[in-house]
Amino acid sequence: MMGDQRSHRILMVSDFFYPNFGGVESHIYYLSQCLLKLGHKVVVMTHAYGNRSGVRYMTGGLKVYYVPWKPFVMQNTLPTFYGTLPIVRTILIREKITLVHGHQAFSTLCHEALMHARTMGYKVVFTDHSLYGFADVGSIHMNKVLQFTLADVTEAICVSHTSKENTVLRSGLPPERVFVVPNAVDTAMFKPALNRLSTSEIIIVVVSRLVYRKGADLLVEVIPEVCRMFANVRFIIGGDGPKRVRLEEMREKHGLQDRVEMLGAVPHARVRSVLISGHIFLNSSLTEAFCIAILEAASCGLLTVSTRVGGVPEVLPDDMVVLAEPDPGDMVQAIKKAITILPKIDPQEMHNRMKKLYDWHDVARRTVIVYDYAVKSSDQNLLERLSRYLSCGSWAGKLFCLVMIIDFLLWYLLKLWQPDENIEVVPDFTLTCNQDQGPMHDTDEERKGLK
Repeated sequence: MMGDQRSHRILMVSDFFYPNFGGVESHIYYLSQCLLKLGHKVVVMTHAYGNRSGVRYMTGGLKVYYVPWKPFVMQNTLPTFYGTLPIVRTILIREKITLVHGHQAFSTLCHEALMHARTMGYKVVFTDHSLYGFADVGSIHMNKVLQFTLADVTEAICVSHTSKENTVLRSGLPPERVFVVPNAVDTAMFKPALNRLSTSEIIIVVVSRLVYRKGADLLVEVIPEVCRMFANVRFIIGGDGPKRVRLEEMREKHGLQDRVEMLGAVPHARVRSVLISGHIFLNSSLTEAFCIAILEAASCGLLTVSTRVGGVPEVLPDDMVVLAEPDPGDMVQAIKKAITILPKIDPQEMHNRMKKLYDWHDVARRTVIVYDYAVKSSDQNLLERLSRYLSCGSWAGKLFCLVMIIDFLLWYLLKLWQPDENIEVVPDFTLTCNQDQGPMHDTDEERKGLK
């Protein structure tokens, strides 16, 4: 399984990928593209999205397996533990994969694929994109699932130092096995407007999922107060979610229909056009490991006002962002401060600085270093691995061991029923395509369903 350490063959796995849009989806796509350019082979595995099922090719020849499983809740597939073993094994052998890279602790497919890959002796890397608490019921259960997955993971990556601390505390993983590799932004896609906007009317842009975790309830209290204090301020809100109703009710209650524009869900290709129509970007998240949206806004030359949560203070230099506590009064004061320093902001200069600060090619090179560490790590037999699961708790450790023993037996039976040599290996090739096409490009080369 070691393979050539200078050229990795990577399977990226997550429930979250295009055509769904978000930070994790963008991270996997841009990282994969840069890894391909570095000479590594990258294949993505995710679940089906509507009629997007089977094998597709995207820009740069990126091959994506849309496994014909439908999402169960919040774009996640239904947990089956062992139902994904045959298809994961087939893809690993067909593509001659040497390393599996799972993304996002929320992803059911990620956890199951990493479990099966370790059973088959593959080296695995996990990237955590979110922060979690320790007290509520949901976080307690998620942390135990993460502890199970990371007990046998080869190396782990977090997108910020705050995220690393959070992951180490939640999983018990040794800190020396957790690397910090930040997100980045495609500065070629997110450019400032050609002509600088007039400040006679100040436009504050919000582009976010309208959910509790993203601080939609804070916006309900902040927006009316800012509109009361500044007659020349207008808001543009892009995004959709269960909290959209509250924002619309707020707009009706305070008579702000002409000052608060609700765009609904915004396709990723249109995010730049929304951003460059404003002066200030407002992020009201209650928890955030990194926040790619802030990078996109800064790359477009917008001054950012954000809550001081999670890894957000690590993202931008102090002169590019005004931080506030996740409190309506403090956020209003932060917006007031941002409006006063707005004339000093040069969008083009900010964009040029972002080009130097964040680059996906740099992220890819740093990720390859983690892959090198993972591939060089020593192999462990089943008994050695089970001892790591036993350390997860008096009851949970025994349960985790039982899960892994059953997975090992099923894999062994699967090999007897269909030996590895009976699985067809696909030839390697690079798909020639127009590099100007967006991430949603795919071809008719291979649209057949998975067997």
